[in-house]
Amino acid sequence: MNTRIYRIDELKTFAYSVFLKMGCPEADALLAADALLAADVRGIDSHGVARLSGYVRLWEAKRINPAPAIRIVHESPGTATIDGDAGLGLVVAPKAMTIAIEKAKACGTGWVAVRNSNHFGIAGYHTMLALEHDMIGWAMTNASPLVAPTFSTERLLGTNPISVAIPAGKQPPFVLDMATTTAANGKLEILQRKNKEAPLGWIQTKEGKPSTNPHELKAGGALIPLGSDYEHGSHKGYGLGAMVDILSAVLSGANYGPWVPPFVAFLQPPTDPVGTGIGHFLGAMRVDAFRPAEEFKQHMDNWIERFRSAKTTEGNLAVLIHGDPERQMTDQRLKEGVELNPAVEKDLKELAARLGLSL
Repeated sequence: MNTRIYRIDELKTFAYSVFLKMGCPEADALLAADALLAADVRGIDSHGVARLSGYVRLWEAKRINPAPAIRIVHESPGTATIDGDAGLGLVVAPKAMTIAIEKAKACGTGWVAVRNSNHFGIAGYHTMLALEHDMIGWAMTNASPLVAPTFSTERLLGTNPISVAIPAGKQPPFVLDMATTTAANGKLEILQRKNKEAPLGWIQTKEGKPSTNPHELKAGGALIPLGSDYEHGSHKGYGLGAMVDILSAVLSGANYGPWVPPFVAFLQPPTDPVGTGIGHFLGAMRVDAFRPAEEFKQHMDNWIERFRSAKTTEGNLAVLIHGDPERQMTDQRLKEGVELNPAVEKDLKELAARLGLSL
C-alpha cells in the first residue's frame, strides 16, 4: 500500500502543531519542528516524523518538559555545562550549540556539555549550525543502551552518533553524521515496517550469536558496534561509542552506560540513576583561529575535488564526500516531497486524531 506524497512544509507544520499541543512555547515548537524535519529532508527517515509519536509518549509519561528552563550550571570562557531541565533534545541541543558558537567567537573554540536532556534528532542538524559562521561544528550524544561492547552480551551503550560539519568554499560542506554502530536502531525499525531481514553484522542474539531478525532487540539481543565483530574492527566502533558516552555524560553529569533512560515510554528509566537525563557534547571551532578562513576553504575545495576525482572501483561512478547523499536527497525532497511508510502514516494519523489535529 502506497501513501500519498507529503510536502516538507506540510509535515513541518504538523510537527509544529504537535509540539504546541505538548505545551512548547511557539519559538521552541518551531525550532523542534525544524530540527525534526531536517532528518526527513536529508533522507534519514528513521529520525524524522517517524519519531514524533515517541516524543509525545515521553511527554505523556512526564519524562519530557515542554517548557524547560535551560541554564548554565558551570562555565569558563570557552566552555559550559548546561542543564536541559528535561527538555526536548531537539530544542536543548541547538541552544547549546548557539552557546558554543558564541564562545568560539570570543575564544576561538567553544565546547558545551549537556545533561538532563532527551533524544536530539540527527546530530548533523546541530553541527551544520556552525557552518554559516565559518566554524567547524561538532556534536555527539549518548542514547538508550541497545549496544553490546565487543565480547559482551550485555547492552551497555547507545548508538551514540558523532557528527562533524566543515565549511568549504565553492564546494558543499563536508558533513559527517554517523552512528558508532554498524547500523542505527532506526534502520532496524524501518526493516520491521517493511518486513525485511537485517544484514548480517547489524545485530546479535541475547547469547551473542549473529542474527538477521530485525526484532532481535525485543528478544534480548543487542546492536553491534561499528565493525560488526572483532576480526573486522568492532573494538574500534566500541571505542568510538565509549568516547561519546564519556564526553556526553560522564563529563556533563548525565546518565551513562546502562543507566541512560530508554527512548520508549513503556520502559521505565533505571531506578538507580548515576546522573540526570541523557547527555550531549557540542563544539564549535572558528576556522580563522587556526588559519585564514578563505585560505582554509580554498584548500577544502581542493581536498574535496581531489577525492571526487579518485579512481573508482568497478561499477561505481564516483567517490562521494560525506554529506553528498543527504544533499542530493534534500534537493529531491524539497521539490517532490516525502512518501511516508504506510506504518508511519498510520501512526501519524492516529496521533493527529488523539490530539485533535489533522495530518
